[in-house]
Amino acid sequence: MGTGASISICQSLSSVKVKHGGNKIGPEPQRIFGSPLDVVIKDTTQQSLPLVVQHTVEYLEEFGLNHKGLFRINGSAAKIRALRLKYDQGEEVDLVKEGDINSVAGLLKLFLNQLPTAVFPEKLCTDIWAIFEENKNCTTEQTRCLKSLFNRLPEAHSCLARFLIRFLAKVAANSDVNQMTLENLAIVFGPTLFRIPCSPLAYEKQTLCNAMLLHMLQHHKDLFLESPNNHLSPMEEQFQIFHPVSPPQELTQPTEENEPPPGMPRAVWRLPSMWWQCCVFNLSAHSSGKTGSV
Repeated sequence: MGTGASISICQSLSSVKVKHGGNKIGPEPQRIFGSPLDVVIKDTTQQSLPLVVQHTVEYLEEFGLNHKGLFRINGSAAKIRALRLKYDQGEEVDLVKEGDINSVAGLLKLFLNQLPTAVFPEKLCTDIWAIFEENKNCTTEQTRCLKSLFNRLPEAHSCLARFLIRFLAKVAANSDVNQMTLENLAIVFGPTLFRIPCSPLAYEKQTLCNAMLLHMLQHHKDLFLESPNNHLSPMEEQFQIFHPVSPPQELTQPTEENEPPPGMPRAVWRLPSMWWQCCVFNLSAHSSGKTGSV
């Protein structure tokens, strides 16, 4: 190649302009699907739940509770894949515009299935299985057994499990329309929340896990010590156990002179609130001429 050719090539290369990208260099967003639960929730503040779980459950509570075959009819694989990608890339997701009921339900199940460790880890369930099965004729003992399981769960797993069980109970409350009874939900979500590995006893273990989930759904109010309209944190639940029942409002309001209501001794007026029910009962019995004991 001659000198003229070399000069021509150099001139051509010098005329090439480098186009700089508009994207800023920064840390890659944390992948949501397939990451450990405690890693996924580290940047969230609401109830220590993964955003994808919050978003999908909120969407399904608003639009899906009366949808026939919820969680049993497969959603669009393309939509689920696109939604998953957006969550993994840290993009904003509008499920109302970009999803539909079956796809959003499938997205929730996909997230739970891809957790490296199931919501109820197998290593924490081993001895619980035997105790639960031995007490199959005693609901109280089974509930106590499952409470001990929740006490063993890591905080992130416990929070997610409680949230999901309350949600599934709402789904079952509309089973006359969506046809998803407690039994159906236990069959659908049992393998997802417990995830039994393949073995000769896998079927028996999975059947038992489904029964445990069914019991959780049937007795979640007793299991979580919650009122029907409240979602209590574990700390609030412990407080509720020891906190006395509040006295009736009409008895807690002092008179203008800060005196007890008519007929109530001043000493009783000063008693802690946990004694109010006894006091009211005795006063009522006294005024009606009857006696009784609490």
